[in-house]
Amino acid sequence: MAKRGSILVVDDEEIMRDVLETLLSAEGYRVELAKTGEEGLECYGRRAFDVVLMDVSMPGMGGLRALEEILKVDAEAVVIVITAYATFDTAIGAWERGAFGCVRKPFQNEQILATVAAGIKRRRKDEERHNLRRAMSRSVERGSIIGHSERMQSVFQLVDQVAPARSTVLITGESGTGKELIAKAIHEQSTRAGRPFVTVNSSNIPSELLESELFGHTRGAFTGAVAAKKGLFEVADGGSLFLDEIGDIPPETQARLLRVLQEREFTPLGDTTPRKVDVRIVAATNVDLKEAVRQGSFREDLYYRLAVVPIELPPLRERREDILPLAQHFIRKYDEENSRDISDQLSPEVLALLEQYTWPGNVRELENVMERAVVIAPGDEVTRQCLPAEIADPSKAMSAAPLSGAGVALDVSHGINFYDEVRRFEIDLIRRALDQTGGHQSRAARLLGMNPTTLNSKIKTYNIQLRQ
Repeated sequence: MAKRGSILVVDDEEIMRDVLETLLSAEGYRVELAKTGEEGLECYGRRAFDVVLMDVSMPGMGGLRALEEILKVDAEAVVIVITAYATFDTAIGAWERGAFGCVRKPFQNEQILATVAAGIKRRRKDEERHNLRRAMSRSVERGSIIGHSERMQSVFQLVDQVAPARSTVLITGESGTGKELIAKAIHEQSTRAGRPFVTVNSSNIPSELLESELFGHTRGAFTGAVAAKKGLFEVADGGSLFLDEIGDIPPETQARLLRVLQEREFTPLGDTTPRKVDVRIVAATNVDLKEAVRQGSFREDLYYRLAVVPIELPPLRERREDILPLAQHFIRKYDEENSRDISDQLSPEVLALLEQYTWPGNVRELENVMERAVVIAPGDEVTRQCLPAEIADPSKAMSAAPLSGAGVALDVSHGINFYDEVRRFEIDLIRRALDQTGGHQSRAARLLGMNPTTLNSKIKTYNIQLRQ
């Protein structure tokens, strides 16, 4: 007979376990047995079951207490309690605690089978609803994170894999690549989707106020604390906390954050009693945290706690096949917002200009450019004249600032491909910066006015050989 579902039987009486196992196995169910409430909770912690049959009266952890603990592990668990004392109060108490049903001993086999079948049906409906919600969330978020390129498809695959877990995720990438959108996608595809998604931009909060924002404080904890305040960890309890620009967190806050990740508890400022919290951390940064660890500005133990699952977002210039669909998406978005009637079909000239540009501001810059183009377009299409000067006339925009007084001339005449010219220009600048700094990437990045992560990415892309 086909296996129809998984059942966990929790009962301290061996004969009752044997009877239920024989009955349910004959119907094609996969059955696992537990002798105590504690053992049943341990079994459910290892894997979820479609239905739990739970005796109420057991030594140690009783059935009603075990019911509550299982629902903490899985809020949609289907638990049927069995009792020899099925008074009205017992049934009401079980239902109030979240039980699916209550069966009295001695029971009829048909009654058990009918109740289990109803529980299986309920479990399947819950799973279908959850899967539909995940699919809808994925569709909504993917509409904002458009990416047909192989690099972005790899990112999406990793998001799908990591979302159901509770592991901490570290998203890296340049500013404007969509790190917060990826963090939201992870949250919306997880079992925490119905709970809060709270964002903290560490770089926008003064260091002296950051701990109060994260952990909260009691009244009188410091000057100006006229009332108690709930911290964002507590606000996000049960959900996800997105720590943007994690590299900007000061050392003393890094230590407290590490404790939360290790112990899953925190203490508000001015308080002495730790508070437990169930929060999934998704962090993001546009700086090289490994380099920050080497320089001593970021804790190594915190880095490894955060980077359990690292996700690197590529800059837009490394996924140019996404420029057209992104541009069309933003045209449609701002066309609707501004009540225009602009075509999302781009001319070959405009598309070539967009694809040749290096996009230092990444997707965020592209969105701003397309919003501007929609607003100022004189007709029903985006033309070259709708684009900023640095994109519309690249030959004028690329008058480079030389390093140490040396100049680099760009020859964009005679039909030379502009993108190839830009590559040669960047490679030359990077090599000279590395020469001047003795191969030190962080100092070279400062000299070039870019993030170390960006420089490292360019070195790999252009296969620039470093000094040994």
